[in-house]
Amino acid sequence: MKTIYRILIVDDEDNVRRMLATAFSLQGHETHCASNGKAALSLFSETLPDVVLMDIRMPEMDGIDALKVMRAQQPRIPVILMTAYAEVETAVEALRSGAFDYVIKPFDLDELSMVIQRALQLQEMKQEIRNLHKALSTSWQWGHILTNSPRMMDICKDTAKIALSQANVLISGESGTGKELIARAIHYNSKRANGPFIKINCAALPESLLESELFGHEKGAFTGAQSLRQGLFERAHQGTLLLDEIGEMPLGLQAKLLRILQEREFERIGGHQTIRVDIRIVAATNRCLQTMVKEGTFREDLFYRLNVIHLTLPPLRERREDIALLANHFLQKFSSENQRDIIEIDPTAMSMLTAWPWPGNIRELSNVIERAVVMNTGAVIFADDLPDPFRNPVSATTEPKPSYSGERNLKEEIKREEKRIILEVLDNQDGNRTRTALMLGISRRALMYKLQEYGIDPSGS
Repeated sequence: MKTIYRILIVDDEDNVRRMLATAFSLQGHETHCASNGKAALSLFSETLPDVVLMDIRMPEMDGIDALKVMRAQQPRIPVILMTAYAEVETAVEALRSGAFDYVIKPFDLDELSMVIQRALQLQEMKQEIRNLHKALSTSWQWGHILTNSPRMMDICKDTAKIALSQANVLISGESGTGKELIARAIHYNSKRANGPFIKINCAALPESLLESELFGHEKGAFTGAQSLRQGLFERAHQGTLLLDEIGEMPLGLQAKLLRILQEREFERIGGHQTIRVDIRIVAATNRCLQTMVKEGTFREDLFYRLNVIHLTLPPLRERREDIALLANHFLQKFSSENQRDIIEIDPTAMSMLTAWPWPGNIRELSNVIERAVVMNTGAVIFADDLPDPFRNPVSATTEPKPSYSGERNLKEEIKREEKRIILEVLDNQDGNRTRTALMLGISRRALMYKLQEYGIDPSGS
């Protein structure tokens, strides 16, 4: 059965309104018409249309002012603007204000219908994604690990095998590379999935508090110990304990941890009863424990107990094929959390993200996208929405960079890098534009604009 949509048509030209209303009514849709932005706002509130088709230049209230009010009231209803050739710059500004897209007059009715259909399909898809996020919020699946990187895919395959075992695991990698995510994947795909998953950051607590957190204490064991308290080892029984930043654990506690790994038993602080536990230890570190062993700051026997299986996660700069994938994932996540309806990341902005060295790895990328979503008022993340270092890469790193004499040269460098990335991905995808757009994290339409701008012929790439 064909879906019937409510379409609000806003234009000060009677013939344009009649033509569009007739065309869409013949397709079976419900249409409403207004001659200016002010009248459109009244109809907008009354009818709550599925999509708005609106001219920019109109008396009393123009399309951009009306768009801003509509976005504030119902940010998820797509608004498509109509503009003349001379107003393209205004239309681009409208995209920043939240328009879904724009069409240039005189337009082809079939093309306009396709734009409307794409807007409606995207809204339905985003609703499905929101429903899926809710469904997954209380469960764990491998889909939590997003990657196009062959190296990360190999790690995921290894993780699936590791999860079926009972072996201790050591995960190393720079801060923000996803060590906790891998640890959770191991736990929730193991036989311990119904047991607790408990994490402690060994660098976050002083030695005295860390010992109490891990082992617990008896009532009266020390000043302030007014009642018995179970430690994390005890609470993690039949589950998994993640010891994050294990390299920061003091030597004295390392010896006690070694005993638990060997004998699976311990005593609470101030207690004499031996408590046996069935736990799996996963340790994570951003330091080289082998170097620490040589320096005498980490016990060699503990290192070998933890290092039964060792996973090393690559930094984000070594898996650049994942940047667009992760950026779009965070765009969906933070748009949903902040009740925003941001559609995509502009190709130039995505090129800047892809070229960035990401010293803070995935955590830094997440923060950058969250900031862009919060600060953005439109439907597209543009380069201007990114922090200043991304737009001025000279100050972003201590690595030597070519000197730029002015704004024009910087833009030219960005365009050259953008063209190079597009050509590389296009070649990897054998000239397939749909797959190329997907890998770049942009719409197929945006890719077509870029191919035209740079004079790239996919068939000869």
